[in-house]
Amino acid sequence: MTDRMTPEQRHRCMSRIKGKDTKPEMLVRRWLWHQGFRYRLHVRRLPGTPDIVLHRYHTVINVNGCFWHGHENCRLATRPKTHSQFWQEKVRRNRERDEKNRAKLSAMGWYVITLWECDLAKAKRMDTLQQLSLTLSRILLKLNAPTSEQTAHTYQWPEDDISIAAEPDNS
Repeated sequence: MTDRMTPEQRHRCMSRIKGKDTKPEMLVRRWLWHQGFRYRLHVRRLPGTPDIVLHRYHTVINVNGCFWHGHENCRLATRPKTHSQFWQEKVRRNRERDEKNRAKLSAMGWYVITLWECDLAKAKRMDTLQQLSLTLSRILLKLNAPTSEQTAHTYQWPEDDISIAAEPDNS
């Protein structure tokens, strides 16, 4: 099937597609806010400028469009019939960039969560958001759990004090 739009019309259409504040991203942001999660948006000092950054949880959330990021086995990730080589390359580069940014963030100690556009459709939305909430709760528990270094600094009574307390008072 050939494109029904002229190249100029197609260019105008594609140039108006946003990269920030997309509907799926806004949906996740509203839900996080109503659940009490506080976040920052598009933090430039982090690799890939993640969509949502939860500093308290040391977690970033990327809300990916299935088409632009090549979500495998997804009906929304179909390739256009015209200029198919261009689109194949574009999606491949996007996926490589995403993986490189994910690796950098992980190396910096950040948890990385990727949500897909199709998982935020009405049918799956609540399950996806509840799973996100559960994941964030687990991350917070892990961050607040005492590490071996923290447990090594817990106070222990010196042995002398114990032996003194154990001796009967002979007065």
